[in-house]
Amino acid sequence: MLNFQNNIIMNKDNNQAEKESSKKSAKGKIGIVVSDKMDKTVVVKVDRLKMHPIYRKKYKVSKKYKAHDEENKFKEGDKVMLIETKPMSKEKKWIAREIESV
Repeated sequence: MLNFQNNIIMNKDNNQAEKESSKKSAKGKIGIVVSDKMDKTVVVKVDRLKMHPIYRKKYKVSKKYKAHDEENKFKEGDKVMLIETKPMSKEKKWIAREIESV
């Protein structure tokens, strides 16, 4: 009986550890910097492919995001990764990061 209770407690601890390690990571997008004229902010254009619901043809859709750039190190044309974060201002909800090459 005591062994059975110990197993249940250990299983609960393992499940809790699995839940903590499997938390969702922050969402990310990859895009190109199109403007770096603001202080500590860059505008990044993100392209994605979308499929037409009737004709099934894929077409490109672009969207611009304002992202935080603490050190003002990104310039126009740089490829960056956007990491979602809590809102820093009305439109700025992303942080720009360098893309790690593998």
